[in-house]
This record gives sequence, structure tokens and C-alpha cells, in this order.
Amino acid sequence: MTSPTITDVDLLIVGAGPTGLYAAYYAGFRELTTAVVDSLPEAGGQVTAMYPEKMIYDVAGFPAVRGRDLVQALVEQADRWQPTYLLGRRAHALTEEGGAFVVGLDGGVAVRAKAVLITAGIGEFTPRPLPAGDGWVGRGMVHFVPELEVHRGQDVVVVGGGDSAFDWALALHPIARSVTIVHRRARFRAMPATVREVEGLGVPIITDAEVSAFHGEPDLAAVTVTAKAGGARRLPAQAVVAALGFTADLGPIESWGLEIAHRSIAVDSTMRTARDRVYAAGDVAAYSGKVKLIATGFGEAATAVNNIAVALDPAAHLFPGHSSGD
Repeated sequence: MTSPTITDVDLLIVGAGPTGLYAAYYAGFRELTTAVVDSLPEAGGQVTAMYPEKMIYDVAGFPAVRGRDLVQALVEQADRWQPTYLLGRRAHALTEEGGAFVVGLDGGVAVRAKAVLITAGIGEFTPRPLPAGDGWVGRGMVHFVPELEVHRGQDVVVVGGGDSAFDWALALHPIARSVTIVHRRARFRAMPATVREVEGLGVPIITDAEVSAFHGEPDLAAVTVTAKAGGARRLPAQAVVAALGFTADLGPIESWGLEIAHRSIAVDSTMRTARDRVYAAGDVAAYSGKVKLIATGFGEAATAVNNIAVALDPAAHLFPGHSSGD
């Protein structure tokens, strides 16, 4: 049996989303060598995979920033310290050898690290299904929009009532021929300010209703929307964005001896998990009062890395000073 190729670092970061990328920068600032692993082929995690063209409004210092631009800036920031990227590789078993962790990856590769920081977002995600859309993926139905231009001049129906549904409506409104939101409830989970902005654009919002049928051959041309109270209408649609959320699976990480509940990893105030020298930050980390924002993940990454630095070298200071200092 061929021995795996081993990469030796101080810190292994599992997840190359915004939190993981900022952790790579901050670990370099603390003079830790790092490797960043992600099952996706590009850095950026869910931002790159699901909404690279969408504008993000709640990152400090950016009145608005496109997803792909935020990722590019984070990669450039981390590049100062030359982290090792192992992308398109899933992390498997976590073992301990000689006081270090060894994590096996796809392709006969392994990483040996003194500490591990899990920033894997929601893990491996599966879109929640739209029953009427079975068989229509690739023929007009999508779950997210990597390229807005694909939908220029189209009639687009967005299904859902959360932030993603309303964000897609805002992003598509300037380029689509028409955008309509359909939601099965009368109340929305989206931020009220975003709902008001969409309403102010005159985007039709159909509530207490569902997309009950797709029509077209071979590609989508129209949908039927059926109200719970009865009655149906047919809408032109060359695209349906099923923004219904995702079910998550942490995959092999669930077998790493951590405290896991509701597909999240329990951490303390230092971001340490139930296993010594294994930390978590970002959406995957759970504690009382947690607010899942990209900005929150940045702060958690810095907290985790500073505590990791002390865990690896008890003589180190928890607070290293500001990066703007002399």
C-alpha cells in the first residue's frame, strides 16, 4: 500500500470559506504555518459555489461587496503568509500520532498538524427539493445563480421566503424581463428591510401559494402557481430559482469525537471543541446567543487562532497586539 503524501503544518483549517480564509491570514499573523482544505475546487466555500454574483451588505467596511470580490480580497489578504491550499479534497479520518493530528484527504494525501480549526460552514449541503420541479434541473430550474447574465431577458420565478429568495430577486430585477416571488406562507424569514426594498421595486410577491407544475418542451416556458385558498394562475417562466435552503451534513467530521448537535459543533468562549487542540469557527460553531454572520465568523476566527497560538506555545501572549502596530 502506498504511503500518503504528508503536508506538515502548525494549523490545519478545514473549510476555505470566508471564515477559513480570514483564519489563514490571522494564523500567518501569529506566525503559524497553515494548510487550508476544502472539498470544493475553489476557495470561497458557499459564497463561491452558491452566490458569487450576489451583493453582500453586512460585512464591516463594505457598503456593498459582490461575493466573488470579497473572496478575492480574502485570498489576497491570506496570501501574504503563503498558506498551502488543498482544494477539491474531502477531509476524512482524524487520528493522533506523536502529539500531532493526522487528517487523511482524498487522493492519497494527508496533513499532519499541531492543531485543527474547523470552519466548514454547513458542511456538505443538499438543496431542499421543490416537488413540482423533479426532472427540471438543467431545463430551467436552479437552486442558486452563479452567473446573473444567464438570466438576462428571462421571466424568472423565485420560490422561497428567506433572505436568499429576496436577495436573488434584487440581483435579478435589473437584468431579467420579469421577476416574481412565490412563497407558501404569508410571513417571510427574510430581513424586513430587504422585503421592503423588493416591494418598492414593484416585484410581484405571491404568498400562501406554491409552484404546482412546470410546463415546456424541452425547456421551461411557464409554471402554474396554485393558491392554498384555491385557484391557479399560469406565469411565463424560463427560469425558476428554488431558494428553499439546504440540508447539511458534516460528513466524516461527525466521527472526530466532537460534541455535535443540529449539525453544528459545540464550542466554548475560546472556540475550543470537546477535543483538545481542535477548534471551530463560523457557521459550523455553536454556542448560546450565536448570530450567524460572515462578520461573526471573522471575529471567531481571530479568537480561535489566538487561543490556538497559546495552546501550542504557553509562553505566547493571547493578545498579540494590533496588526497596525509597530
